[in-house]
Amino acid sequence: MAVLQMQRMNLVAMKQNRKSILERLQEIGGLEIDVKQEEYDGTVCQDTSTPRSTFEKRSATADQALEILDKYAPEKTSLLSSLAGKPLLERAKLKETVANQSDYIRQANRIVNLEKQITEAAATIQKLENQAEALVPWEKLDIPMSTEGTAKTVLFLGTMPDLVTEEAVLTALKVHEPAVDEADVEVLSSDKDCTYLSVLCLRRDAAAAEEALREMGFARPSWFVNRTPAEEQEAIKKGIEARKAEIEQYTAEVATFGTARENLKMVSDYYRMRAGKYEVLGTLPQTENTFAVSGYIPAYLAKDLAKELETEYGASVELEELSEKEKAPVLLKNNPFSNSVDGVLASYGLPGKGEIDPTFIMSIFYIVMFGIMLSDAGYGALMVIACGFVLAKFPRMNEGLRKSLKMFFFCGISTVVWGILFGGFFGDAIQVISREFFGHEVAFNAVWFAPIEDPMRLLIYALIIGIIHLFIGEAIHGYTLLKSGDKIGFFSDVVGWYLFLIGLLLLLIPSTIFESMAQTTIDFGPGLTNLSYVLTIAGLLILLIMAGRRKKKKVGIRLLLGVYEIYGITSWLSDWLSYSRLLALGLATGAIAQVVNMIGTMFGSGILKLLIFIVVFIIGHALNMAINLLGAYVHSNRLEYVEFFQKFYDGKGEPFKPFTAVTKYVEFARSK
Repeated sequence: MAVLQMQRMNLVAMKQNRKSILERLQEIGGLEIDVKQEEYDGTVCQDTSTPRSTFEKRSATADQALEILDKYAPEKTSLLSSLAGKPLLERAKLKETVANQSDYIRQANRIVNLEKQITEAAATIQKLENQAEALVPWEKLDIPMSTEGTAKTVLFLGTMPDLVTEEAVLTALKVHEPAVDEADVEVLSSDKDCTYLSVLCLRRDAAAAEEALREMGFARPSWFVNRTPAEEQEAIKKGIEARKAEIEQYTAEVATFGTARENLKMVSDYYRMRAGKYEVLGTLPQTENTFAVSGYIPAYLAKDLAKELETEYGASVELEELSEKEKAPVLLKNNPFSNSVDGVLASYGLPGKGEIDPTFIMSIFYIVMFGIMLSDAGYGALMVIACGFVLAKFPRMNEGLRKSLKMFFFCGISTVVWGILFGGFFGDAIQVISREFFGHEVAFNAVWFAPIEDPMRLLIYALIIGIIHLFIGEAIHGYTLLKSGDKIGFFSDVVGWYLFLIGLLLLLIPSTIFESMAQTTIDFGPGLTNLSYVLTIAGLLILLIMAGRRKKKKVGIRLLLGVYEIYGITSWLSDWLSYSRLLALGLATGAIAQVVNMIGTMFGSGILKLLIFIVVFIIGHALNMAINLLGAYVHSNRLEYVEFFQKFYDGKGEPFKPFTAVTKYVEFARSK
């Protein structure tokens, strides 16, 4: 339950050791580079854009080659393989990659070029197929389409809109001025929009014939071939077959690179690491013979790393504590139970300067409230089994995903516990199955109480959890004020509210409102009743007088600010009542589960009834679990973010971003 202390590390070393030092820092991944350039007069930063761009392009080429392999030679994987995470490779594999990088990237380039040739061949096939399709209407033509005629005749090939007969064309030629009396017209083909035809006339009548045809909407083809359409189609067919053969050949060659997949992954990550190193190198101040590095490092790593850099590389290393004004990046360290909700906290924001890490307290309430809202032992058991199996089977999965699954694993345990306390196991499945299919009802009674039978009791406990949760948030606010030295603020903004709220609660408990909810009467007696009045009035006066304490000379404004502060009781009431969602979701899960069981037993008899029940049971409970699991997750987040955090937490810290080896496919083990 801590924000790790940060120190600033300043390092100066000889350029001859620059490569080794940067690679070691990248390997350890414990230093966030933050160079204050103004502190290094007389230095320059190296332009690393060209080599960095080169490494990024090579990495992208290897990535592209892997995508192509997945397309043409897919790797056999299981459905859950995406959860396995990145394999950990020995450092020797990295050295092997460095030694063979030229061969690996040559393979990647060959794969990319093969895919380019496959694409070009496919485009050629598409083009040829379009040409073949365009020749279909001209298939009856038994002379080359490029034929223009003879010494005494002219041939017109073209199309006319709509359906046109040979007689209509001949008539149009004869009535045209000047008339074309001698012509041969042949309709080669037609469809609903167009007629394809050839017109042969004497060369002396060519101009008149062309004019007459144009008036009818005649248009020549966009392209001609030097062979008959049938001959051209045969040539096109052979061309298509040749391109398909090329595609098969290229595809087969791509498949031969399937064994190079691991090498391509390693070289892609190697160049990705080098690009990251050169990105950092471009920010470092340098002289002719030296270079400097500065940044944040967790205090627990600082001394050992400084000693190693000084001993192994002859560097001069200085460690310094951060100033009060300096905002360090945030790195959290929590126990295995609490760090499961790190992702939930990070989604809201990390602790800012002066704030404490709320993860431990948050994790307890989060998992307890999640369990109450889902509150079915059967659903919880499924969560525990599924999450436990995946966590055990894939120990190297992504850290963020691993923490999320751990969170749902713990939430599953909480759900099982609350399900047993409330008597829910797939609703009332045990009772229904035993009664309907075995003729004797087996009871699965609640260890504590059944919320469906006594909802007001659960509402009271939900509100108790809520007030404890909110009071702890206010207590953390008070601790933060004391830590910053604001004792007056602690007294005014925390103690005042505690007195006021505790007094009101003591007044509420003996009231008829609480009596109607709890179905019981509580009498504190005159002593405790008088104390409740004293606490309420004392808190009220503290808030009224002290809320506007910064307006010392403006009494009217100060009192108005006090009244406005007291009006904040509506916000407290709203936050408190928000915890009634524990009741609402808890009841919804159980009620819907019981309805599913009831529907499953309403149809058929004997074996048919059993089969129908099984289908309804599986589908109904799967939907109910999915919907209410999502609801429990969303509302647990909401109670933390909106009700709890607003009491003390801003969450404006920046995450720790160390200079490390960012990889996509594999991880290389650290050298000792």
